Amino acid sequence: MYAIVDTGGKQYRAEEGQVLVVEKLDAQPGDQVELPVVALVDEGRVVTEPGARVTARVLDHFKGRKIIVFKYRPKVNYRRKTGHRQQHTRLRVESIQPPA
Repeated sequence: MYAIVDTGGKQYRAEEGQVLVVEKLDAQPGDQVELPVVALVDEGRVVTEPGARVTARVLDHFKGRKIIVFKYRPKVNYRRKTGHRQQHTRLRVESIQPPA
């Protein structure tokens, strides 16, 4: 059984025991969070009823790899180089509960 969860504007496939890397959540390492379920797949059958729950534990927070942002305008001597490192949260999916 797996669930499609939605967090940080993206959707992830979550299975029990799996480690997910998502956009940074406002929770401390060791906290338990509940993720909103979009769909639940059980033995090939898709359930989209509300009431399904996915709980996960926050393992840690970290920064992603550096992205270079370079702006350039030809013939004007305009160049700007900046970088960005996205904040991420690592989660371990603890349980997937189907709707009651």
